[in-house]
This record gives sequence, structure tokens and C-alpha cells, in this order.
Amino acid sequence: MTVVDEDHDDSDAEDRENPYLRNPPTEFEPLEALSEEEAERQIERLREAIREHDRRYYAENDPIIADRTYDALFSRLQALEEAFDLAHTDSPTRSVSGEPIDAFDTVEHVAPMLSIDSSGDVADVREFDERVRRELREAGFDPDDVRYVCEPKFDGVSMEFVYEDGRLERAVTRGNGREGDDVTRNARTIGAVPGRLHDDPPERFAVRGEVYMPKDAFQAHNRERIERGEEPFANPRNATAGTIRQLDPSVVAERPLSVFYFDVLDASDLEDTHWDELRRFPRYGLRTTEEVELVDSIEGAIEYRDDLLERRDDLPFEIDGVVIKVDDREAREALGRTARHDRWSYAYKFPARAEVTPIVDVAVQVGRTGRLTPVALLEPVDVGGVTVSRASLHNPEEIAAKNVGVGDTVRVQRAGDVIPYVEEVVEKGSEGHYEFPDRCPVCESPIERDGPIAYCTGGLACDAQLRRSIEYYASDDGLDVEGLGEKSVRQLVDSGLVGSIADLYDLEPADLTGLEGWGETSAENLLAELEASREPPLPDFLSALGIPHVGPATARELAREFATFEAFREAAENDPERLESVDEVGETVAEQIHEFFASEANAEAVDDILERVSPREEQTEGGGGDELEGLTFVFTGSLSGMTRSDAQELVEAHGGNATSSVSGNTDYLVVGENPGATKREDAAENDVPIVDEDEFRNLLEDRGLEGDLG
Repeated sequence: MTVVDEDHDDSDAEDRENPYLRNPPTEFEPLEALSEEEAERQIERLREAIREHDRRYYAENDPIIADRTYDALFSRLQALEEAFDLAHTDSPTRSVSGEPIDAFDTVEHVAPMLSIDSSGDVADVREFDERVRRELREAGFDPDDVRYVCEPKFDGVSMEFVYEDGRLERAVTRGNGREGDDVTRNARTIGAVPGRLHDDPPERFAVRGEVYMPKDAFQAHNRERIERGEEPFANPRNATAGTIRQLDPSVVAERPLSVFYFDVLDASDLEDTHWDELRRFPRYGLRTTEEVELVDSIEGAIEYRDDLLERRDDLPFEIDGVVIKVDDREAREALGRTARHDRWSYAYKFPARAEVTPIVDVAVQVGRTGRLTPVALLEPVDVGGVTVSRASLHNPEEIAAKNVGVGDTVRVQRAGDVIPYVEEVVEKGSEGHYEFPDRCPVCESPIERDGPIAYCTGGLACDAQLRRSIEYYASDDGLDVEGLGEKSVRQLVDSGLVGSIADLYDLEPADLTGLEGWGETSAENLLAELEASREPPLPDFLSALGIPHVGPATARELAREFATFEAFREAAENDPERLESVDEVGETVAEQIHEFFASEANAEAVDDILERVSPREEQTEGGGGDELEGLTFVFTGSLSGMTRSDAQELVEAHGGNATSSVSGNTDYLVVGENPGATKREDAAENDVPIVDEDEFRNLLEDRGLEGDLG
């Protein structure tokens, strides 16, 4: 049985004298031709019409104008409000933008938003029904009159929406059930959240809704993130939760969130039954799902759950069970609640999907070296106790060999208990297999094949490769610049502050403090880290460039052979055969190094870096002794008497090891000025002694190295 609104007649809205409801014009008289009175009248009509179009689109799924026409009306309203300075907080235009906010206020709910008692065992569901009937009989109700409203259990974020005199006053996350975060400005950006209710709503009306991301929209959003080189969301719920608490409402507005409303928390005018409450929601512009039924027995509720379980994969939203609610409001009050959950509702959970699941889309991820990895986007499935929503398809040849396509049902495994991959096709739902693109999904550069592997030819001109290259440049295998992780790199690139690795060295404090989440201390720490990386050891610099197949081990061998970057680059560009004589370098690696520098974009990027960074010459002969043999040091922050690179070279010249990350094998973490927090936290976890620069110098002096100190 579907929730419908049999008594509501839309003709009133349609018959009003409003030219923007049906077949509205999309060409308007010039703004300068309007008087202020005429502009006010047009604004009111446009607001009224847009609210009605929103109600039809979001609450009834029955639009009466095309999207393009709606956009024209919306743009006209924006232009009028701006030209005549007539913007209002209640206007539909205020629901799609907003300035970033610093924090969320904590707000008490108008009524408790409790959790739901649940089980996946049908015996527990029947026991719930027996308890309900027994307690209602004792309270004077006829247990044979008990009816249940059955609803999908949405896998999203539950929120309270409070309307006063029909206007949205606040939207609050569930929080701890008693109070939550005020996210009203974010909620106003969601199209399915009406800023003002329609028809004749109660004077005070607080409803509970579930904010969610539709499955198709989630997969499309994840695909975009993967193609941009960003980490995808694990599932729609995580995507929703991460979005609704963004500090910048404009970010929320860009993400495809929607809402279903499913309960009244408080109202100045209450219906006698939950079913009747649901019937009037669409009249007010509050969107409900069609997947709701009113049943006369618990067996009807169980049948509802089993039917929905069979149709689960076909639903446009993610659910993890059904909710069974006593319909009669007086009966609900008699049943009451515990400290944790209402005693009149129960969730009958679905079993977790196990290993076999459909592929809903395929995205192509661009790696640091330009390698393209196809990723299957899945209906979330349980694999070894972990929910998996994506899996590797490895490469184009693997796709063809397994005949994998969008729509196929596949078996998913986890390699090494970590990386999920598609093992086999269980049931074909597509014709043939996924066809690999011939151009990069990020930068549109041509794709080249090297055996089974596909590569983007865009190099550092490709944004995805740029971000990953910066992350690698700053990583433990590169120059070990703390503070440049995935999130901060994405901020720097997306803000336009950094368009190349070299741009890192041109950053100013004001650039960083203008970004969300950055303060003066974090900005100073990053700039100090970058300053300390301007004279890196040659092996670290060679590894940091991200040359294919040149990791730390190969970089050390190349540095020993060529001693200077200039000598190495000369061989790389003009004498690749000489590279082959180096340990760790064969014909294939030599060719990859040569091709890296043959790329005009890469060569220009390296030249720009060298204008700001001076790799230190590798000392190939002579040197110290074994005074520090067996000791492993890690450095963080800036040293005053010597550069961090000097200190690392000094340690290695006297038999010690200087590594970039703290582990159980580390003997000392040397902390300079403006250190990062990560290494100190790792040192504490591994019981590694932390010493400052003076203590480090004392340690060296104790071992007879006074003359080597700067």
C-alpha cells in the first residue's frame, strides 16, 4: 500500500493568478524597465511558483515544467533580488548558497530522537508483537485493533526539522538523541528541504527525516572523486554524514543529497494515527517514500520485509532493513519508551550482502605515474566482515579476460585481507565487457598502452597526476615534508594556490591561513618543513620526483653513480645505456627514466623545482667511521645549527641510519623547531626516545663527533 494524498487538490495552486506556474515565460522585460513595486510583485510570484515547483519535483515526483525552464525562473528571481536589494532569508534563492561557518551550535531537540530496537531474527520480531499486544491489553486497548506502519529503514543520517508558522527554523542532527548540531544553513541547500511548508501546516511542526544520497548519485559522485584522484566514500551513508557537517554550505549544495520524512516529533495539531500523518506530509511539501505499507498483523509486516529484501537492489536508495511502527498514537503513548528506544517501533534488519554483488559502474583512477586503474563501483557487500563498495579490475586485459561489464553480478575477494578485487562474473547482466576509454577521464589526454597497462600521457599537466605527485614528493619516500597529506594537497590544488610542485615553495602564510582548517601554527609548520627541504640529499630528491620505477633504493644507487643531479639528468636525457650499468637499473627502467625527461611537461616541471631547490651532491668517497653504527635516527622540524639534510648525511657517514618514518626499530627521534605531530605520536606509540637538538649534539659529542658538528 502506497502513501497517497487522495484529498488534496492541486487546482487551487494552478488557478492562482501566477504566470510562472504553467507554461511560464522564459524571456523577461529588462530590470531597468521595472518600478520597485512591479519588481516586488514579480518576486513574490516567482517565489510562490518556485516553491510549488519544488514541491512537485521533490515531494510528488511530478514536475510540470522542464529543468531548463525552472533554471530560467530561478535566475530571474536571483537577478531581481540583487538588483532591487530584496533578498530574504525565506527566499528559495537562499537555499543554494552560503558563506562558510566556523562551527556548529549544539541544540536540544524538541522531542527525544531515540534509537530503534532491532534484530535480524524473525523470532525476535514476533516477540516484539507479542509484547506490544500484551502491554496494550493491560493498558485497556483491544490488541486485535493493533495495526503497523511498515517503512524502509534508510541508511542515511537522521535529522530533526523544526517549522514555525510554516517556515524552517532549524535543522539538527540526531547527535546523542537529546541534542545535536545545528546544520540549518547546510540543510537549506538540499532541494528536498522546503524552506516554507505548503498548504495549511500546523503552527508548530517538528518532523524527523533521513538525509541520504541516492545510489545512482552516490556512484556518480564516487566516480568523479576516483577520476580526480581523490579517495572515494565507502558507502552512501558515509558520504551523507561527511557532507551534512561540512563547514561550507556551498560544498553541501554541490553534493547530491535528498531527504525522506517519516515521523512527527512534535506538533500543535496531531493526527490520531501515524498513517494519517504520513498522508498529509506531501501536502506540505515534505517528501515521503512510496515504499510504505499499513498492515493488520505482524505477519503482514514480515511479508513486507521479505518482499522489500527481494527488491532491495532495485531500490534507488540504500536500506538495511525495515521499521515496524504501531500506527495508533494513543497506543504509542501507552507503550512509552526506554532510555534508549521507543517501545512502539522495531527494526527488522536485512542480512549483510556476502561476497556476491552487482557492478553498477566502472571508474578509471589515474595514478601518480599516469597509470590507469579501472575500479568497479559495487552495491555495498560484506567481504570478510568489511563492507566493500569498490573493487579493482586491475587493467584492460583483465577486464576482457574475465568478460566483466556494468550490470554483471560478480564475486568479490580481498587480496591479503586488504585490497578488494573482482574474482569472477557470477551472472551476466551486460553484453560483452567494459570498453576502456581512449582518453584520460581527468585531462582528456590520449591513453597509451604498454602491454596490459594503460597510461595517461598528460604527465604533470594532468590534475590527478599532479596531486598524487605532490603527495609523493612530500611523502616518506620523497622529501618527508610533514603537513602535506591528501586533504591539504587537494585544498592547495583546488584553491589554485598550487599548480605545480614548484609552487609549494612560493606559498606565503596568508595563502594557507585563508584555507579552511588552517591556523597560523599549522601554516608556519608547513612553511618551515618546506624551507628545510630546499637542500635535500640527492637520493631523496631523485626518489621524490616520482620517476617511474625509481623508488628510494634505485635512487640511492643512481646518486652513488652520478653524484650530482646534473650528471644524472645528462645521462637520462642523452645516454640511457649508461643508466643500465647501475645496480637496480635495467633496460626497462632506463627507458622509463629517459621517457620521463623526454616529456616536455616533466622537464619544465623539474626545471621549475630546481629554481627553488638545490639537491646536495652525493659524497661517493672518503667520509667518517662507524661511531653511530647500529643506531637509527628520524628527524622532524627545523634544526638551527645545520639543515636536516646535513644531519641525516652526518648520521649515515658515521655508520648510522637516517630514516623518514618512526618504527619500533628507531632509536631516536630528533625534534627541531616547528615539528610535525605525526612523528611524535608514532614515537610515543613505539616507546622511541625523543631528543631535542641540544641532546642530539650531546649524543654525537659523547661518541667523539664534536668536529663534525656545524
